[in-house]
Amino acid sequence: MFSKFFYTLKEKGLEVSLGEWLDLQEALDKGLCESSLTQFYYVARMILVKSETEFDKFDMAFEECFKGVKTENEVGKNMLRWLDKSDMLELAHEEARNHLNQIEDIQVDKDDVEEKFKQRLKDQNEEHNGGSFWIGTMGKTSFGNMGGNVGGVRVGGQTGYQSAFSVVGARKYRDFRDDKVIDNRQFQMALRRLRQFSTKLDIPKSELDIDETIDKTCNNGGYLQIEMMKPRKNAVKLLLLMDSGGTMIPYTRLMNDLFQSVNKSNHFKDVKVYYFHNCIYSKLYKTPECENGDWIDTEWMFRNIGNDYKVIIVGDAAMAPEELYSDTGNYRGPNGGLSGFAWLQLMKRHYKKIVWMNPKMAPGRAPWREAETAVKELFPMYKLTVKGLNEAMVKLMANR
Repeated sequence: MFSKFFYTLKEKGLEVSLGEWLDLQEALDKGLCESSLTQFYYVARMILVKSETEFDKFDMAFEECFKGVKTENEVGKNMLRWLDKSDMLELAHEEARNHLNQIEDIQVDKDDVEEKFKQRLKDQNEEHNGGSFWIGTMGKTSFGNMGGNVGGVRVGGQTGYQSAFSVVGARKYRDFRDDKVIDNRQFQMALRRLRQFSTKLDIPKSELDIDETIDKTCNNGGYLQIEMMKPRKNAVKLLLLMDSGGTMIPYTRLMNDLFQSVNKSNHFKDVKVYYFHNCIYSKLYKTPECENGDWIDTEWMFRNIGNDYKVIIVGDAAMAPEELYSDTGNYRGPNGGLSGFAWLQLMKRHYKKIVWMNPKMAPGRAPWREAETAVKELFPMYKLTVKGLNEAMVKLMANR
């Protein structure tokens, strides 16, 4: 069972070292898990998981390996159904508050409560509401939910019983993952990395220069002299080129989020956005519809959008080899006498800071793997996830 757990963790993408695995075995030998599956879950996660971004992977592996294990504290489906009284939640909470306000001090024997809870699980075969003995709701028993008891075992209710599998099954950490496709807010957070502040921009002096004001005032014998300075603005200029249509249709919403995030990030000195289909050729489109005629010349872009722009190309590189290598491979518009690969080489030659973001990253032997591999050889390629975008922004801002 434990060997399977080790290999399942690896399959889910967790880098578990042999030393960490031996530490877990030692924790088991020393009884730190107390023969409890829930305790084992927390001990194993503490030892094996290095970052909260990996909690979801750990939960998936744990559930896959141990979901069939029965525990003496396991709560059945019938019990959870009996305890579901969400429609009476507010009334029950009010009654509970009135009761608890009358309690000034209470001592709870945790071991005694847990032992009684195990026995109730074995003996109880029907629903109970109110009362002070069985597992139920709205009573004074130590077990259940919405009751007036302090220091018991809550089962069901608003947040559920905290056994290992209820924790795992909820997948509460899925949004922590750094390999998930990102949303609008995460785009904006990542784009903040593209910051290179400068006071040399041609803008008016509109901010108070505190240090210079103090110096001038002191030199004037205390007579106040206000000094202003140019605000520090982001000097980064961004060129965003996005693949549109075809195999990129499933990512339309993602592309829209990226477009909105770039436009909301008004701290850039300048932003240019153009579109292409499958590969960059002699024309770049002004809109994602990629309508013929509604375009600019790629050569015009080279002449008018300088090499000081940082370039982000977004596309899945999912194209047939002839679309990349043939000088007639562009079936949507003109090639300009060059293959798509040649146009990409010109992009690399003109712009020094350029990355390619891929929402798909072809697995295994996908038909377009050859084209993707060729593009990877030209540009640093990152998967369009939280982790990938952050790594790409670091690459764009590197000195070399």
